[in-house]
Amino acid sequence: MEHDQDITLTVNGSMVSRRVAPRQHLVDFLRDDLGLTGSHAGCEHGVCGACTVRVNGDIVRGCLMLAVQANGCKVETIEGLSDSKEIAVLQKAFHEKNALQCGFCTPGMLMAAQDLVRAKKKVTREEIRTHISGNYCRCTGYQSIVDAIEEVVNG
Repeated sequence: MEHDQDITLTVNGSMVSRRVAPRQHLVDFLRDDLGLTGSHAGCEHGVCGACTVRVNGDIVRGCLMLAVQANGCKVETIEGLSDSKEIAVLQKAFHEKNALQCGFCTPGMLMAAQDLVRAKKKVTREEIRTHISGNYCRCTGYQSIVDAIEEVVNG
């Protein structure tokens, strides 16, 4: 029998301490325990990218990481990036280029796209497509998403 474990981590700049089940996924912890519902639980197999979050500066699939594995880590969600205005330019470009439709993939897509923005280097459309290839969008056909990311990354 597995026992709940105490974890302490920083989420969007705030220290959080909770008792969690040892097999609770990070995305479920963020959504259910902390009310941060921007990261979606899509496929729950790590292939759709809807659960993308940043852990210690790297984007990860929140459905593939356990909450206990995030103990001591710095976690950033789409809410944190939005509140800090870190993704404001990307959000505006996504809106202007019609790079969102149903919106289910948008948080994960923005998290992945922001990774390219943070790198501060010019990229090709193919490099953009490769970088976001782990984030599925069933509505847009990706053209407008790539347009929006290219505009922000390449100026």
